Amino acid sequence: MTAICERLPPIRGFIPSTLIDWPGRIAAILFLPSCNLRCAYCHAGPLLAAEHAEEIPFAEVRRYLESKKGWIDGVVICGGEPTLQPKLAALCDELHGLALAVKLDTNGTLPDILAALIEERRIDAASMDIKTALDGRMAKVARCEVDLEAIERSIGLLIGSGLEVEFRTTCCPAFVDAAAVEWIARHLAERAGPAGVPYVLQRFDPQHALEPELREMKPYSVGEMEALLAVARRFNPPSRLRNA
Repeated sequence: MTAICERLPPIRGFIPSTLIDWPGRIAAILFLPSCNLRCAYCHAGPLLAAEHAEEIPFAEVRRYLESKKGWIDGVVICGGEPTLQPKLAALCDELHGLALAVKLDTNGTLPDILAALIEERRIDAASMDIKTALDGRMAKVARCEVDLEAIERSIGLLIGSGLEVEFRTTCCPAFVDAAAVEWIARHLAERAGPAGVPYVLQRFDPQHALEPELREMKPYSVGEMEALLAVARRFNPPSRLRNA
């Protein structure tokens, strides 16, 4: 078992089950460290500099998953940004070897890695964050320069992949307004065609925001989130709310 752990990426967090992160499945969640963005509203700050954080042995994860065979039917791999991990494919293979479906959560900044995972059938589903409209606002959210062409390529890869996919936006009032939602929803519909593509609006949670100033920001109300959803649905009918 030690040899297996050595060829897998470090696991810094584990949620045994969720009904939210992969709709239609009972899934476990694995959190991998490191990210190439520093989004101001990120709630996973401890994973961004986790070199010395405690690692969860994959042997423990495996024992749990095997004990829940027939109940847990999928695993979500998130972070951080999982595609930064050079051993990610091996982790996907290990989970598939347990007869579990694999969903990847990604920011879409590394399309070459994403393309390989899709082509090699290492993942069965994916969720991609689109932080805001793909223009100068992206750098303000991510607090670094972002390759917008790479994100565009990842959107196209996922839409054309045949996988179960969704795109999602965390609606932080500092960066996402009705105009940004309209831009994203319209853009996704243009890429996906008239039927659109699953697009999820998530409510901003200020409690653990990476940027201290945002911890005092008031999130959108339920009514305001519903208004943003109405904007999204005008252009991309499959849009929906989560955590609102």
